[in-house]
Amino acid sequence: MEKIKICLVGAGRAGEVHGDVHFDFIPNSEIISVFDIDISKAKKLAAKYGVDERFAFYNYEDALSYSEFDAAIITTPTFTHCLYTEMSARKKIHVFCEKPMAITVEDCDKMINACKKGNVKLQLGFMRRFDSGFQKAKQLIKNNGIGEPIIIKSVGRGPGLPGKWAFDIKNSNGNLAEVNSHDFDSVRWLSESEYKKVYAVAKNSKSPEIGKEYPAFYDSAIVSVTMQNEIFGLIDSICPCDYGYDARMEVVGTKGVIFIGSLDEHTIITCTKEKGISSPQILSWKKRFHDAYIAEGRHFVDCIINDSEPMVTGSDGKHAVSIVIAANKSISKGSPVEL
Repeated sequence: MEKIKICLVGAGRAGEVHGDVHFDFIPNSEIISVFDIDISKAKKLAAKYGVDERFAFYNYEDALSYSEFDAAIITTPTFTHCLYTEMSARKKIHVFCEKPMAITVEDCDKMINACKKGNVKLQLGFMRRFDSGFQKAKQLIKNNGIGEPIIIKSVGRGPGLPGKWAFDIKNSNGNLAEVNSHDFDSVRWLSESEYKKVYAVAKNSKSPEIGKEYPAFYDSAIVSVTMQNEIFGLIDSICPCDYGYDARMEVVGTKGVIFIGSLDEHTIITCTKEKGISSPQILSWKKRFHDAYIAEGRHFVDCIINDSEPMVTGSDGKHAVSIVIAANKSISKGSPVEL
């Protein structure tokens, strides 16, 4: 069996999630190198996957020069994605890039063009598209299971904030990018249409200490969108939400409704006289989309081996960045923005 050799570009939480997937569940891939500007993190993650310490790097140029790999999984902060993608593509390295794709649409174009020029794959990390529930909902909609979609609602609430670098909107595009890129992509994917208009409101409800240093920071937002096919969308964002990881969607059609996702970790419900009715909630995005991450990783490897186009492309990542920028513009203007 052909094995795709992988470099983990970023040794944080997301890097470890993808590392675990490839190490434990995808036999035709092999982690042979780890890069992080924090060399202690790179070495720690390399050791976890049995990678020789010599192939843990704090400089990506060194990783590209001294470690021969086929693909890079990029999970570093958003503002670095364009640089590492371009560096990889120049060396004929295939790229899996976590969302958000980049800070600007221009950087998205640079990434797409670099991968085209290098004749390498570029797949974006929208794992919801690989989740069985979301895929079944997509098929139901395509097969007219609920008639014509009218409204798509998406809840995207994270249990904890991203790193401090993301508090500065200029570095991250805010929580609508870091947390809700998945929601924007899912609304576009399920509606099978492009964004036409967006109106967003946001505020800092829970993090006054962050607001003192970063006045533009927000932890709560509501986004109303209109698609070009006149489907309405609503995205509800809170991070941190404290009670767990909450990723659910609702699609209302002319003949019915689809509910996707749940707060329950299991289908089990406990009832006692002392504690009443209870069911454990999902606390982590890693648990909620565990199988989807595996399917996503397998797809990336298969696309490289079979020389096929990824199901989630650079264009999909660019569309998500574009709508996030427009939503942030709406927040600052206090009025709707046309796309």
